[in-house]
Amino acid sequence: MVLLNDTAHAKINLFLHITGRRDDGYHLVDSLAIFAGAADQLNLDNATNDEGTLATLTIDGPFASRLTHEDDNLITRAAQLLYNAARQHGHDGASMLPVTFHLHKALPVASGIGGGSADAACALRLLSRYWQVPHNDVVELAPQLGADVPVCLTQQATRMEGIGDVLTPVPPLPSMGMLLVNPGVAVSTPSIFKRLASTGGIPERAPLSFPKDGWHSIHDLVAFLNTTNNDLQPHAIAQEPVIQTVLDTLADLPDVRFVRMSGSGATCFALFDTEEAAQNAHHSLSTKPETQKWWSWAGQA
Repeated sequence: MVLLNDTAHAKINLFLHITGRRDDGYHLVDSLAIFAGAADQLNLDNATNDEGTLATLTIDGPFASRLTHEDDNLITRAAQLLYNAARQHGHDGASMLPVTFHLHKALPVASGIGGGSADAACALRLLSRYWQVPHNDVVELAPQLGADVPVCLTQQATRMEGIGDVLTPVPPLPSMGMLLVNPGVAVSTPSIFKRLASTGGIPERAPLSFPKDGWHSIHDLVAFLNTTNNDLQPHAIAQEPVIQTVLDTLADLPDVRFVRMSGSGATCFALFDTEEAAQNAHHSLSTKPETQKWWSWAGQA
Protein backbone atom coordinates (compact mmCIF):
# COMPACT_ATOMS: atom_id res chain seq x y z
CA MET A 1 0.00 0.00 0.00
CA VAL A 2 1.27 3.49 -0.92
CA LEU A 3 1.34 5.81 2.08
CA LEU A 4 2.02 9.06 0.23
CA ASN A 5 2.44 10.14 -3.37
CA ASP A 6 3.28 13.34 -5.19
CA THR A 7 3.88 14.63 -8.70
CA ALA A 8 7.17 16.04 -10.00
CA HIS A 9 6.29 18.43 -12.81
CA ALA A 10 8.62 19.43 -15.63
CA LYS A 11 10.22 22.85 -15.13
CA ILE A 12 10.38 25.06 -18.23
CA ASN A 13 12.71 28.05 -18.47
CA LEU A 14 10.84 30.55 -20.64
CA PHE A 15 14.06 32.52 -20.70
CA LEU A 16 17.45 31.93 -19.09
CA HIS A 17 20.06 34.67 -18.69
CA ILE A 18 23.49 34.00 -17.22
CA THR A 19 24.28 37.13 -15.22
CA GLY A 20 27.55 36.35 -13.46
CA ARG A 21 29.76 33.79 -11.81
CA ARG A 22 30.70 33.45 -8.17
CA ASP A 23 34.21 32.80 -6.92
CA ASP A 24 33.21 29.21 -6.13
CA GLY A 25 32.36 28.59 -9.79
CA TYR A 26 28.57 28.65 -9.52
CA HIS A 27 26.88 30.72 -12.21
CA LEU A 28 24.29 33.38 -11.42
CA VAL A 29 21.06 33.27 -13.39
CA ASP A 30 17.92 35.21 -14.15
CA SER A 31 15.06 33.09 -15.41
CA LEU A 32 11.29 32.81 -15.60
CA ALA A 33 10.40 29.22 -14.73
CA ILE A 34 6.96 27.67 -15.16
CA PHE A 35 5.73 24.11 -14.72
CA ALA A 36 4.05 21.88 -17.27
CA GLY A 37 1.60 19.03 -16.84
CA ALA A 38 4.24 16.56 -18.01
CA ALA A 39 5.54 14.90 -14.86
CA ASP A 40 7.12 12.01 -13.00
CA GLN A 41 5.24 10.29 -10.17
CA LEU A 42 6.83 9.44 -6.83
CA ASN A 43 5.36 7.14 -4.18
CA LEU A 44 6.54 6.73 -0.58
CA ASP A 45 5.92 3.63 1.52
CA ASN A 46 7.32 1.97 4.65
CA ALA A 47 10.68 0.30 4.15
CA THR A 48 10.36 -3.36 3.19
CA ASN A 49 13.87 -4.54 4.08
CA ASP A 50 15.91 -5.06 7.22
CA GLU A 51 19.17 -3.66 5.85
CA GLY A 52 19.00 -0.48 7.91
CA THR A 53 19.03 1.67 4.77
CA LEU A 54 17.35 5.03 5.24
CA ALA A 55 15.76 5.12 1.79
CA THR A 56 15.56 2.63 -1.05
CA LEU A 57 14.34 3.31 -4.57
CA THR A 58 12.70 1.36 -7.35
CA ILE A 59 12.07 2.86 -10.78
CA ASP A 60 9.84 2.08 -13.74
CA GLY A 61 8.54 4.04 -16.70
CA PRO A 62 9.80 4.88 -20.20
CA PHE A 63 13.04 6.49 -18.96
CA ALA A 64 13.78 4.15 -16.04
CA SER A 65 16.77 2.58 -17.76
CA ARG A 66 18.55 5.95 -17.82
CA LEU A 67 18.64 6.23 -14.03
CA THR A 68 20.51 4.44 -11.27
CA HIS A 69 18.92 2.94 -8.16
CA GLU A 70 22.13 3.45 -6.22
CA ASP A 71 22.98 5.92 -3.47
CA ASP A 72 23.96 8.68 -5.90
CA ASN A 73 20.36 9.13 -7.06
CA LEU A 74 19.00 12.54 -6.06
CA ILE A 75 15.97 10.99 -4.35
CA THR A 76 17.98 8.90 -1.90
CA ARG A 77 20.47 11.75 -1.45
CA ALA A 78 17.55 14.04 -0.58
CA ALA A 79 16.43 11.59 2.11
CA GLN A 80 19.88 11.43 3.70
CA LEU A 81 20.36 15.21 3.60
CA LEU A 82 16.95 15.87 5.16
CA TYR A 83 17.55 13.26 7.86
CA ASN A 84 20.91 14.81 8.78
CA ALA A 85 19.52 18.36 8.76
CA ALA A 86 16.51 17.42 10.86
CA ARG A 87 18.70 15.67 13.44
CA GLN A 88 20.93 18.75 13.66
CA HIS A 89 17.82 20.80 14.39
CA GLY A 90 16.82 18.48 17.22
CA HIS A 91 14.31 16.27 15.43
CA ASP A 92 13.88 12.81 16.96
CA GLY A 93 15.69 10.39 14.70
CA ALA A 94 13.78 7.42 16.10
CA SER A 95 10.58 8.78 14.57
CA MET A 96 12.16 9.15 11.13
CA LEU A 97 11.46 5.65 9.88
CA PRO A 98 13.17 4.21 6.79
CA VAL A 99 11.20 4.49 3.57
CA THR A 100 10.88 2.93 0.16
CA PHE A 101 10.38 5.18 -2.86
CA HIS A 102 8.96 4.14 -6.20
CA LEU A 103 9.54 6.49 -9.12
CA HIS A 104 7.61 6.36 -12.38
CA LYS A 105 10.07 8.09 -14.69
CA ALA A 106 8.08 9.66 -17.51
CA LEU A 107 10.33 12.69 -18.16
CA PRO A 108 13.50 12.46 -20.25
CA VAL A 109 16.80 12.47 -18.34
CA ALA A 110 19.39 15.28 -18.66
CA SER A 111 16.93 17.20 -20.79
CA GLY A 112 16.78 20.78 -19.47
CA ILE A 113 13.41 20.49 -17.76
CA GLY A 114 14.61 19.79 -14.24
CA GLY A 115 13.44 16.18 -14.07
CA GLY A 116 16.00 15.05 -11.49
CA SER A 117 15.56 18.24 -9.48
CA ALA A 118 11.78 17.86 -9.59
CA ASP A 119 12.12 14.29 -8.32
CA ALA A 120 14.41 15.39 -5.48
CA ALA A 121 12.03 18.21 -4.53
CA CYS A 122 9.15 15.74 -4.62
CA ALA A 123 11.04 13.43 -2.26
CA LEU A 124 11.64 16.34 0.12
CA ARG A 125 7.94 17.24 0.16
CA LEU A 126 6.93 13.64 0.85
CA LEU A 127 9.52 13.14 3.58
CA SER A 128 8.65 16.46 5.21
CA ARG A 129 5.09 15.18 5.60
CA TYR A 130 6.02 11.64 6.60
CA TRP A 131 8.76 12.57 9.06
CA GLN A 132 6.97 15.77 10.17
CA VAL A 133 10.03 17.89 9.47
CA PRO A 134 9.42 21.67 9.41
CA HIS A 135 9.19 23.19 5.95
CA ASN A 136 12.00 25.65 6.74
CA ASP A 137 14.44 22.76 7.13
CA VAL A 138 13.48 21.54 3.67
CA VAL A 139 13.87 24.96 2.06
CA GLU A 140 17.25 25.47 3.70
CA LEU A 141 18.86 22.34 2.31
CA ALA A 142 17.22 22.27 -1.13
CA PRO A 143 20.04 24.19 -2.89
CA GLN A 144 22.53 21.52 -1.79
CA LEU A 145 20.80 19.11 -4.18
CA GLY A 146 20.94 21.39 -7.22
CA ALA A 147 20.17 24.87 -8.50
CA ASP A 148 16.69 23.88 -9.72
CA VAL A 149 15.55 22.09 -6.56
CA PRO A 150 14.36 25.23 -4.69
CA VAL A 151 12.01 26.30 -7.48
CA CYS A 152 10.84 22.72 -7.95
CA LEU A 153 9.73 22.66 -4.31
CA THR A 154 7.04 25.24 -5.10
CA GLN A 155 6.17 24.17 -8.67
CA GLN A 156 4.76 27.63 -9.35
CA ALA A 157 5.65 30.31 -11.90
CA THR A 158 8.70 31.99 -10.40
CA ARG A 159 11.53 34.34 -11.22
CA MET A 160 14.80 32.57 -10.38
CA GLU A 161 17.89 34.60 -9.54
CA GLY A 162 21.15 34.06 -7.68
CA ILE A 163 22.26 30.47 -8.24
CA GLY A 164 18.60 29.51 -8.41
CA ASP A 165 17.99 30.09 -4.71
CA VAL A 166 16.57 33.64 -4.91
CA LEU A 167 12.93 33.07 -5.82
CA THR A 168 10.28 35.71 -6.51
CA PRO A 169 6.67 34.78 -7.30
CA VAL A 170 5.35 36.32 -10.50
CA PRO A 171 1.80 37.37 -11.41
CA PRO A 172 -0.37 34.69 -13.00
CA LEU A 173 0.58 33.97 -16.58
CA PRO A 174 -2.04 34.06 -19.33
CA SER A 175 -3.82 30.88 -20.27
CA MET A 176 -1.98 29.16 -23.12
CA GLY A 177 -1.01 25.84 -24.60
CA MET A 178 2.45 24.30 -24.64
CA LEU A 179 4.19 21.61 -26.64
CA LEU A 180 7.41 20.02 -25.34
CA VAL A 181 9.77 18.06 -27.58
CA ASN A 182 13.02 16.24 -26.77
CA PRO A 183 15.00 14.60 -29.60
CA GLY A 184 16.45 11.89 -27.37
CA VAL A 185 19.92 13.29 -26.72
CA ALA A 186 21.22 13.86 -23.20
CA VAL A 187 22.95 17.20 -22.64
CA SER A 188 25.47 17.65 -19.85
CA THR A 189 24.91 21.01 -18.13
CA PRO A 190 28.60 21.37 -17.10
CA SER A 191 29.71 20.85 -20.70
CA ILE A 192 27.39 23.62 -21.90
CA PHE A 193 28.75 26.03 -19.30
CA LYS A 194 32.30 25.15 -20.42
CA ARG A 195 31.31 26.08 -23.96
CA LEU A 196 29.86 29.34 -22.67
CA ALA A 197 33.14 30.15 -20.91
CA SER A 198 35.27 29.27 -23.93
CA THR A 199 33.32 31.39 -26.42
CA GLY A 200 33.23 34.82 -24.86
CA GLY A 201 31.75 34.10 -21.47
CA ILE A 202 28.81 35.85 -19.86
CA PRO A 203 26.83 38.22 -22.11
CA GLU A 204 26.60 41.85 -21.03
CA ARG A 205 23.09 43.25 -20.74
CA ALA A 206 21.05 45.72 -18.74
CA PRO A 207 19.07 44.36 -15.77
CA LEU A 208 15.73 42.96 -16.87
CA SER A 209 12.50 44.45 -15.54
CA PHE A 210 9.34 42.36 -15.26
CA PRO A 211 6.01 44.11 -15.95
CA LYS A 212 4.48 45.10 -12.62
CA ASP A 213 1.03 43.88 -13.57
CA GLY A 214 2.19 40.74 -15.31
CA TRP A 215 1.12 39.65 -18.78
CA HIS A 216 -2.55 39.99 -19.65
CA SER A 217 -2.39 37.91 -22.83
CA ILE A 218 -0.10 35.51 -24.61
CA HIS A 219 0.62 38.40 -26.99
CA ASP A 220 2.03 40.39 -24.07
CA LEU A 221 4.06 37.42 -22.83
CA VAL A 222 5.52 36.66 -26.26
CA ALA A 223 6.45 40.33 -26.73
CA PHE A 224 8.29 40.17 -23.40
CA LEU A 225 10.01 36.87 -24.23
CA ASN A 226 11.21 38.33 -27.53
CA THR A 227 13.33 40.75 -25.49
CA THR A 228 15.01 37.82 -23.70
CA ASN A 229 17.20 34.84 -24.58
CA ASN A 230 18.30 31.46 -23.45
CA ASP A 231 22.01 32.16 -23.19
CA LEU A 232 22.79 28.44 -23.22
CA GLN A 233 20.83 27.66 -26.38
CA PRO A 234 23.54 28.42 -28.99
CA HIS A 235 26.09 26.41 -27.02
CA ALA A 236 23.75 23.43 -26.71
CA ILE A 237 23.05 23.59 -30.45
CA ALA A 238 26.79 23.63 -31.16
CA GLN A 239 27.12 20.45 -29.11
CA GLU A 240 23.92 18.79 -30.35
CA PRO A 241 22.83 20.25 -33.72
CA VAL A 242 19.59 18.24 -33.64
CA ILE A 243 18.29 20.85 -31.16
CA GLN A 244 18.17 23.36 -34.03
CA THR A 245 16.23 20.79 -36.05
CA VAL A 246 13.69 20.55 -33.23
CA LEU A 247 13.35 24.33 -33.01
CA ASP A 248 12.88 24.63 -36.76
CA THR A 249 10.30 21.85 -36.74
CA LEU A 250 8.36 23.50 -33.92
CA ALA A 251 8.46 26.88 -35.66
CA ASP A 252 6.82 25.33 -38.73
CA LEU A 253 3.85 23.89 -36.81
CA PRO A 254 0.41 25.49 -37.24
CA ASP A 255 -0.54 28.42 -34.96
CA VAL A 256 2.74 28.44 -33.01
CA ARG A 257 3.45 31.71 -31.21
CA PHE A 258 6.94 31.20 -29.74
CA VAL A 259 9.67 28.54 -29.64
CA ARG A 260 12.81 28.19 -27.53
CA MET A 261 15.01 25.64 -25.76
CA SER A 262 14.55 25.11 -22.01
CA GLY A 263 17.45 25.09 -19.56
CA SER A 264 20.65 23.60 -20.94
CA GLY A 265 18.67 21.45 -23.39
CA ALA A 266 17.82 19.43 -25.27
CA THR A 267 14.08 19.83 -24.60
CA CYS A 268 12.46 22.64 -26.58
CA PHE A 269 9.03 24.20 -26.14
CA ALA A 270 6.44 25.92 -28.28
CA LEU A 271 3.68 28.20 -27.00
CA PHE A 272 0.18 28.46 -28.43
CA ASP A 273 -2.95 30.50 -27.77
CA THR A 274 -4.84 27.52 -26.39
CA GLU A 275 -4.36 23.95 -25.23
CA GLU A 276 -6.41 22.82 -28.22
CA ALA A 277 -3.97 24.54 -30.59
CA ALA A 278 -1.06 22.82 -28.82
CA GLN A 279 -2.78 19.44 -29.10
CA ASN A 280 -3.47 20.01 -32.80
CA ALA A 281 0.17 20.90 -33.36
CA HIS A 282 1.19 17.81 -31.39
CA HIS A 283 -0.90 15.67 -33.74
CA SER A 284 0.69 17.36 -36.75
CA LEU A 285 4.14 16.71 -35.28
CA SER A 286 3.36 13.03 -34.74
CA THR A 287 2.63 12.54 -38.45
CA LYS A 288 6.16 13.54 -39.48
CA PRO A 289 8.38 10.46 -40.01
CA GLU A 290 11.51 12.23 -38.75
CA THR A 291 9.93 12.90 -35.34
CA GLN A 292 8.80 9.37 -34.52
CA LYS A 293 11.60 8.76 -32.01
CA TRP A 294 11.26 12.13 -30.30
CA TRP A 295 9.62 12.45 -26.89
CA SER A 296 6.79 14.96 -26.83
CA TRP A 297 3.97 16.24 -24.65
CA ALA A 298 1.21 18.80 -25.19
CA GLY A 299 -1.23 20.43 -22.79
CA GLN A 300 -2.08 23.51 -20.78
CA ALA A 301 0.89 25.62 -19.74
